[in-house]
Amino acid sequence: MKNPLIVVIGGGPSGMMAAGRAAEMGCRTLLLERMPRLGSKLSITGKGRCNITNMEEVDSFLEHYGEYGKFLNNCFARFFSQDLISFFETRGVKMVVERGRRVFPESSNADDIIQCMERFLGDAGVDVRPHFRVDSILAANGRVTGIQGEGEDIPCKAAIVATGGLSYPLTGSTGDGYRFAQDLGHRVRKPEAGLVPIEIEDDFVGTLQGLGLKNVELSAIADGKIFARLFGEMLFTHYGISGPIVLTMSHEIVKRVRTGKVMVSVNFKPALSKETVEKRLLREFDEHGKMSCRNVLKHLLPAAAIDVFITHSRIPPGKRASEVTREERQRLVQLLTDFRMTVKGPRPIDEAIVTQGGIALDEIDPYTMESRIVRGLFFCGEVIDIAGDTGGYNLQAAFSTGYLAGESACNASRTP
Repeated sequence: MKNPLIVVIGGGPSGMMAAGRAAEMGCRTLLLERMPRLGSKLSITGKGRCNITNMEEVDSFLEHYGEYGKFLNNCFARFFSQDLISFFETRGVKMVVERGRRVFPESSNADDIIQCMERFLGDAGVDVRPHFRVDSILAANGRVTGIQGEGEDIPCKAAIVATGGLSYPLTGSTGDGYRFAQDLGHRVRKPEAGLVPIEIEDDFVGTLQGLGLKNVELSAIADGKIFARLFGEMLFTHYGISGPIVLTMSHEIVKRVRTGKVMVSVNFKPALSKETVEKRLLREFDEHGKMSCRNVLKHLLPAAAIDVFITHSRIPPGKRASEVTREERQRLVQLLTDFRMTVKGPRPIDEAIVTQGGIALDEIDPYTMESRIVRGLFFCGEVIDIAGDTGGYNLQAAFSTGYLAGESACNASRTP
């Protein structure tokens, strides 16, 4: 390839989309990836199933990015969920909509998404160079002039930074893009863990490892007040808790735990009032009075949680249900509806699904994804200061910002 018009740095979802879109518009495009293969992080998203987007309407979709969601308005107007689904299905990857309106490849295999993107790049004529680490972006007189890395200078008219955040560094996301941006005068909000599992101080949590809960309500509490609450699925791990509702609430939990004590509370019976739960317990104890309390609890709880409940309720394990006192029964009701644990803190950022923080949005043009500081410099994907909830929102943002960045970079590279 002759000197490229556009160089894309990073071969994740946003980078591949940006490179492919620029090339299909007719611009000579070079994609540089420091890892041996493209889409390393993409291959593990959604537990390897790759939740590419969500079928929510755009207004509610944007709410999943918090106060920064409005930045994506134009990106989504240009390329949104139905466009993304059509993109893959017209290239032979059928999609299915699952619970929570989440969209996955029918095969439940993230590699199908990666292979489709690789075909897209090949068909568009993108030059792909793996094992290439960029050292710096060159600029003069307020305009990008080239890329420096691996002992060579590559001149270009536009550079697209799609290097990702700091989560899962083994996939190549090591924060290089933040350095590139800062070297060229951009502000970067401190990267922090987003959508991250939570560590719990209580020793008993390790005995619950592997216990998955569905249809429960999780609340986060500080200074005696609930500041976040979600209904859905969660998972106990050897260090604490994870799963969809934990990950979604993690950003708020992490912010609060910096300044004080935070508790989380699990309501195992969110559809029932405390009074109804107590009536249910009474009925179970009446019907199975000769059984031990431990065995009766099998009708109300996952087996893995029973011993922890017995310990916390201070009921002797072999005590018959008919012998359980009112005080003991009320402790069980409290545990069933308000099972509390003390937050220790988040897991390390390299275990986070996404990175909170990044290149300041007010220094990026939302209509083009171009830097407001350096002409010919574009950003897309997780490197910018925007992150969404779990459920397909982050991949949609990556593909949409990549699409717009590639299109805009191609248009810009054609101007004198």
